[in-house]
Amino acid sequence: MNAPAKIPVKQSAPVFQHALPSIFGSLQREIDRLFDDFTPTFGMGSELSEVRCRMDLAETKDGLELTVEVPGLDEKDVTVSVADGLLTVSGEKRFETREKDKNYRFVERGYGSFERSVALPPGVKADDIEATLNKGVLKVMVPTPAKPEPQTIQVKSAA
Repeated sequence: MNAPAKIPVKQSAPVFQHALPSIFGSLQREIDRLFDDFTPTFGMGSELSEVRCRMDLAETKDGLELTVEVPGLDEKDVTVSVADGLLTVSGEKRFETREKDKNYRFVERGYGSFERSVALPPGVKADDIEATLNKGVLKVMVPTPAKPEPQTIQVKSAA
């Protein structure tokens, strides 16, 4: 049995990202999901067909667990990064060379790049996040950050 491949989590440079208020975030996700489910992938035989990755985000006693389906990809094809409080999973499924003696009737598998991001709770350190890839399933474990201890500041006389 093969051990899961470990994927390094990179600390990325801050990137400006427009964030919708949380009240609209869930609506946007539902609209995106609706279009993903009902939009056919055209461009049969195109090397630029869309690649979709499905993901689940669960809260556990130890933190957050992100599970992403990335069938056919190896750890070298997937990147996990953290910047500005966002964890981003991105990757690329490369087009396989077609054999000249085959006459393809249609091509349904998608090729190209993908990127998905989720907001992290405050205080998460990129060094504490673990990502593993096993049988086409990427698991990213984000531990719950330790709550900062209250600190007392000594008041000094100004005189």
